[in-house]
Amino acid sequence: MTAPVRTSEVDLLSCQDQLTPLSRLRATDLLPVATAGLRTRRVRAVLSILGVAIGIAAIVAVLGITRSSQADLLARIDRLGTNLLTVINGRSVSGDEVQLPATAASAILRTDGVLATAPTAELVGVQVYRSDQVPTTLTGGLSVRAADASLLSTLDGRVAHGRFLSAATSRYPTTVLGHTAAQTLGIADLSGTPRVWIGGRWYAVVGILSPLELAAEVDRSALIGFPVAARDFGYDGRPSRIYVRADTDRTTEVADRLARATNPRSPNEVAVSRPSDALSARLAVAGSSTSLFLGLGAVALLVGGIGIANVMVISVLERRTEIGLRRALGAARRHVAAQFVVESFLLGVTGGVVGVLVGAAVTYAVATQRGWQPLVPPVAVGVGLVTAVVVGALAGLYPAQRAARLSPTDALRSA
Repeated sequence: MTAPVRTSEVDLLSCQDQLTPLSRLRATDLLPVATAGLRTRRVRAVLSILGVAIGIAAIVAVLGITRSSQADLLARIDRLGTNLLTVINGRSVSGDEVQLPATAASAILRTDGVLATAPTAELVGVQVYRSDQVPTTLTGGLSVRAADASLLSTLDGRVAHGRFLSAATSRYPTTVLGHTAAQTLGIADLSGTPRVWIGGRWYAVVGILSPLELAAEVDRSALIGFPVAARDFGYDGRPSRIYVRADTDRTTEVADRLARATNPRSPNEVAVSRPSDALSARLAVAGSSTSLFLGLGAVALLVGGIGIANVMVISVLERRTEIGLRRALGAARRHVAAQFVVESFLLGVTGGVVGVLVGAAVTYAVATQRGWQPLVPPVAVGVGLVTAVVVGALAGLYPAQRAARLSPTDALRSA
């Protein structure tokens, strides 16, 4: 007589799975099931969402702030123009400073593609003070420059108060102060007929300039006319800096010709530069900084994704009884897996939405504080949300697979 064969619980459940029709999980039931863990473990869910939100907010804010800053710089470059060039004293082979020829400005003006020139000369050893009682050592970093009426139009400058130098006022002890020079000297306007002490002489202030972003040296100067500079301080007629406004489409070509036009015999002793290059360089710096901060945002996002995966793994361990009971009642493995994938997906999506909103708010706050137009690139919003969805889905794959592979008998036995 043959001994009876004992069938294990696993075999019985396996046979039952084969005989029982496939169970169904409606889409309308999946969301309540998937959010059960989130509703019962709110603090853990909030922390997981926060991890993703920080990473997404960092990415959106970096892209938004960078775009706002770049837009502001581009607008300033367009407004100030990229066709302003400067010609200054160069250096000889021995390293000594070489003065520009007295005819440099007129020679440059005859160069093809040049629209306007404005020669200036810094008067070495001549300082400007608020009064004759100020110690001579307290210069405030200001200088005195000789100039004429062509300077304002060439630099596309504006007079904030009073008027600029003219052919008439250039012959008399009058001065026009740059924006920074006026602030340093404590002269806000022309009320009370202000005077300043220049080189041991009183000069009447007839004008104050608005800021000149591409000519910071003029902002820090007291400007006087060439005739009075020659009479009072022995100016020899040689310019130390010439501002050149070129045809915009030929700026590079003109820049290459200026050195030879200025000093045909020794063009290597002339220095030519374009002030707007400094603003363009800031665009490049902003671009390189963006990559760095995006990397930091990606690291934060990775940490947030790992946090979601960790929460989901712990959730699987804590809910073994629930999983085992559902499996014993006929839930298929794909249903259990879908529950945890959707739960992880919801954490990622919620974190992405919160992160985008926070990043946009940070961008708006920073841009408003600095006077920029707030710009949040649509690509930043799209990339942020898609990244959050992908991170959430990927973070839930392993916990979902682990939950689906969990044996109902093991889960119930360990309860």
